[in-house]
Parts: sequence; structure tokens; C-alpha cells
Amino acid sequence: METVISVDTVMLALVPSVATLVNVLTVAVGLGFVIFFHELGHFAVAKWCDVLVERFSIGFGPVLLRKKWGETEYALSAIPFGGYVKMLGQDDIDPSQLTSEEIAEDPRSYTAKGVLQRMAIISAGVIMNVVTGLLFFMTAFRMGIEVTPAVVGDVQVGMPAWNAGMRMGDRITEINGRDIEDFNDLMQATALSSGTLKIQAVRPEGEVYTVTLTPDISGTRRRIGVTPSRGLKLLKSPKEGEIPAVVPESAAARAQPPLEPGDVIAAFNDEPVETYAQLSELFSDHRSETVSLTVTRKSDPDGPNSGQPVTVSVPAAPFVSPGLRMDIGKIVALQKGSPADRAGIRIGDKLASVDDRDIGKEIDPFHLPDYFAERHGQSVVVGIVREAPGGQAEIEQVTLTPDDLGGWSVPPILEDTPLAIPSIGLAYHVQSTVLAVDEAGPADRAGIRPLDAITKLELILPEDAVPDGIGESDISIDIGDTNLAFAFWQMQQFPNRQVRLTVQSAGSDKTRTIDIIPAEADDWFLPTARGIRFFAQSQPRKAETAAQAFSMGWDHTRSSIVNIYLTLRNLVTGHLSVKELHGPLGILSVASDVAEVGIAPFLLFLGFLSINLAVLNFLPIPVLDGGHMVFLIWEAVSRKRPNEQVVVAATVAGMVFVVALMALVLYLDISRWYQGSM
Repeated sequence: METVISVDTVMLALVPSVATLVNVLTVAVGLGFVIFFHELGHFAVAKWCDVLVERFSIGFGPVLLRKKWGETEYALSAIPFGGYVKMLGQDDIDPSQLTSEEIAEDPRSYTAKGVLQRMAIISAGVIMNVVTGLLFFMTAFRMGIEVTPAVVGDVQVGMPAWNAGMRMGDRITEINGRDIEDFNDLMQATALSSGTLKIQAVRPEGEVYTVTLTPDISGTRRRIGVTPSRGLKLLKSPKEGEIPAVVPESAAARAQPPLEPGDVIAAFNDEPVETYAQLSELFSDHRSETVSLTVTRKSDPDGPNSGQPVTVSVPAAPFVSPGLRMDIGKIVALQKGSPADRAGIRIGDKLASVDDRDIGKEIDPFHLPDYFAERHGQSVVVGIVREAPGGQAEIEQVTLTPDDLGGWSVPPILEDTPLAIPSIGLAYHVQSTVLAVDEAGPADRAGIRPLDAITKLELILPEDAVPDGIGESDISIDIGDTNLAFAFWQMQQFPNRQVRLTVQSAGSDKTRTIDIIPAEADDWFLPTARGIRFFAQSQPRKAETAAQAFSMGWDHTRSSIVNIYLTLRNLVTGHLSVKELHGPLGILSVASDVAEVGIAPFLLFLGFLSINLAVLNFLPIPVLDGGHMVFLIWEAVSRKRPNEQVVVAATVAGMVFVVALMALVLYLDISRWYQGSM
């Protein structure tokens, strides 16, 4: 079909994407193939029906190259994101040709053919894209691809997954009865859902459990608050400005002998390690100790020691602190069935004391996760403040028994994330008001006093510092009443950066800026991987036979079609924001990144585009193939051609919609590029 303004391109613009521009030439060729096969379907069936094809063009806009063979002109046009087949009697720019009796008198015109023949011509492009998409998928699976398994990595505190009790290392197997093969399936099943999710998962120890939860809808798409799991392989040697495998000046940076990019963790204190969740638990259990890591090293692929185990000693990583004890906020999140939940603690309560010690003045709220974790299996008396009817505050005491879950094992990884106490299953914000200052500590020496407020934390990269992969920009975090825990955690993650606090004096609107050097704690240690950075976990998916490749390709084709319709439904219902859409720039971005990974992932992406083009181009919108099919169905039912005025009006409306959609996705693409370049 002729699509002079590249309707096919606009349909491709609905495909969500996630990356940056790299290799435009490879992508242009790949996209050209997808469009070529679509238009080839129209062309071949039109020729088979003896319709005069005046032009077959890959691309649209000004013609760069043209060659006439027989009665058809073959053209390569300037803008490669589209294409068209121009037939006698069919012109989207002049829709009146479809109802012209004069043109219909020519036996070789499109309009002179029977309804079934025209339906075949219209649907041929879509059918061809489904077939080629299936072939792309089959080839990719036969070659083998790497996928990210549906294993939970970080769990965002206060989000639905955390509230339901999901943990790092859990493998999600089903969502609403749909099998989940990898993390992409997980994200799609969540983002494209409506209503609640029934999730079946398996704990690392093999326990199968089911939870029902409602995804969070505060962002641009529905989400449950989990990230993919890391693997056991350290990041490889980075290019300039990329993220290094070991955080500079971290405990891992002091390892002996040094850890190297690409190392694979094989054992922890001589105990074999198979998953990142297992490694994370071991780090947490041995947080105060120097530990021994056995790594498989391939730094010298041709050398005699390639792939041989190397034992590396990694020291403990103490928390660093400015020496402040802050006020604690109300409980904002509670895990269902947790010790706190069973003890009757509610959201809105405030922890006031623990074992008769005041929280804030005697016990730092930042120490509470470890305080409860150290007392797992024991009874702990917790004093809570609860608002009673009429605004009166009631003080109650409850007794609970913490579970064996390490403190800070679920850190506040995002802004505005509360601080969790994993062992009892609740979370709270740490307030910005200073309650006490450690005598002779960094904050005391800097002149910070009780009742002062911390309004901003900045992490500044010194000019002579080793790059940490975040870039040369300073990290600036506005505190408020919901961000101090996140800021404190970021201070632990970047020990090579200088700390600057903005402090508001008590009873005054004035602020002052203070540079401090946080002090290392003597008996308080980080539970995490001590500054080691890992690749995401991956696993191979490969068809061993052609039959298996067809089966895997067909399943992927079917699920892709379903996901596209679910995407459209959620866009209409508002469960998916239009901000998730990407246009040609976004498509080039992700395609270029995928092309760099390898041929098989790129073929998988091209198959995805081909299926998207097939389904979206067959929507019942005038100008698209689906719109033409609607007119043909009307003609078949009513036994007469649609009214010319109706066809023209509908085509103009469809054209306006398509142009508006193109403008929207281009605007979104440019906005993302501009924000990313700032």
C-alpha cells in the first residue's frame, strides 16, 4: 500500500525502547528489511492479481535512486523509515481514486478488482511481516540468545513486591496463570496488566509460594518494585567514563590480590557460590570479617593460568557517618504477615523506644535494622506512639520476635525510599531534624547542633579522584522528610567522594554549607558486596532443533501479538503513559545497542519490530491497511462502494491522527535526548 507519509514508520513509533544511538548503518539496513518485506507482500499479491504497480519504494520523501524495470519504477527514497507500493487507482494522498468509476474501468486498476482480491492485496503486507517476524525469531533462537531470568534482585522498600514479602533471589514462575520465562516477560505481564496480579514464585531454598498484589501506578507504567538479579561476574574493563568493576576507595578496591574486571565469583570462604542472592547473604552474615573470595580469572586468555581459580582477600567495609542522630518518622510501609504485622503495629505508628531505650537520642534510627537483626529469635519490646481518635497520642508497648534477616539487606536504593527493618517487616523515613550530635565527631567539629536540619547532601568528586563511573557531575540530593535514608545510603556507595551538607539552623531560615569527612564506624559494617559491581544475571535460550526453533518462535510471535494489544488497551485506559512511547530516534537507539550485542539479539529485535508493524498497521484507522480493510468489509456487506465524501473525510482524519502521533513520539524522543545530554 502507498503510505506517502510513512504510516509504517508511525506504527513502528509505538514500540517501547530503552537505549541510545550507536550504529545507524546497521540499524537502517535492518529496518529496511522489515519495511521491504511488508511492502513486498503488497507488491507480490498485487502483481499476482494483475494490478498495475506504478512504483515500489523503500523509504519515502525525495527519491535518491530509481530504476524502471518493465512497468514498475523501483525507488530508494531519502527517509528510510517507511515505504510504499503505488498502484493504479490507489493513492492515500488522493483517496477519491478509490471511488472513481473512471479509474475502475481500467481492468488493471486496484479498484477494478473484486473485494476478495483487494482484501488479499491489503492484508499481504501484514501477513508477510508476521511470517518474517516468525522467521527472525526462529533464526535468533536457533543461534541462541542470552536472556535475563525472572529472578528478583533488589526489592524497592514500600512497593507492592516488598509489601507482599518478596525477597532477593525469588524466581517468579507465573503471573495471572501466564508462564514467566524471563525478566522481560515479568515486566510486560506487570506493565500490561489490569487489576491485581496473582504471582507464583519460588524461594532460593525451593519453597513455592503465591501472593496477590496490586501494582503501583504512580509512574508511567504499572510496576511491582523489583529489579533483575545480578550475576557473579564482575563488570569487564570499562572504556573511559564507563562504570568500573570496583568502586574506587571501597573495601573491594583494597582487596589482595586485586580483583580484576571479568572475574567470576566461585566461592566465599571456600563455600561454593551459585547465585548472587547466596553471595549477598554470605556477605551479610560475615559483614564484620575479612573474607576470602575464590574467583575464576580469564585476564590472560592465551596464558597457562587462564580460567584458574585465584583467592582474593577482601576487608570488611565499615559504615561511615557524620556523627548525627536524627529523628524518626512514622511507619509508612508494612509487610503482610511480618513480625510487626502480627504484633499489631500499623502504618502511621511511630517507633518511640526499643527495650526501653529512646529512639533518636539513645539509638540512632539508622542502627535499628541491625539492632533487630542481631536479636533474631529473641523477644524485643517496642514502644510505639499511635494517634487515637480526637488527635490524642497513645503510647503502647508490643513484644515481637525478629526473623533472621540481616539489617540493611534491603537498602533504600531509590530517592524517597523509606528505610526498612527486614527482620520485623516495617519501614519508616528518617527525618531531617538533628536530635543529638556525637561529641567530637565530624558534625560536632563542623558546628552542627541539635534541632538543626539537614536540607541537602552533595557528593563531590575531587579533581584528582579516580572516576567512579557516575560521571564527573556532583551528586546532589535534596533531603526533605523522605530522602535522608537514600542520601545516607549513597554516602556509603561512593567513598571516593567528598561530603557537603547544607544545614538550616534551628529557629532560622538561614542555611550554611559544610564540608565534612564522615568517620568510619568501629563496630558497624555494610552487609553488601563491599564495592564490587556485577553484570546482570543471564541465561542462554537456544533451540537444539529446527522444530524446537519453530515452536519457540511461534510462542514468541503469539505472545508479542498479545502484548501489543495489551499495550494499546493500557494506553487507552491510562494504565500505561504515552511517555513510554518512543519514535524513530528511540527505535534507532535500542536497535543500535542490540546490534552491538550480537546478530541473534538483533534478529530478535527485528522480529519484534516486524510483528509490531504487522499488528499496528492493521488497526482500523483510515490510511492504515486496517482502515482500508474496514472499507472493503463495508463494500462486501453492503454490495456497494463507500461514499466518496465518507472515504475522503475518514482518510483526512486518519492522516491527522497519524501526523499527530508522529509529532508526539518525535517530541518525546527529543525531550529524552535533551534531558540525557544535560
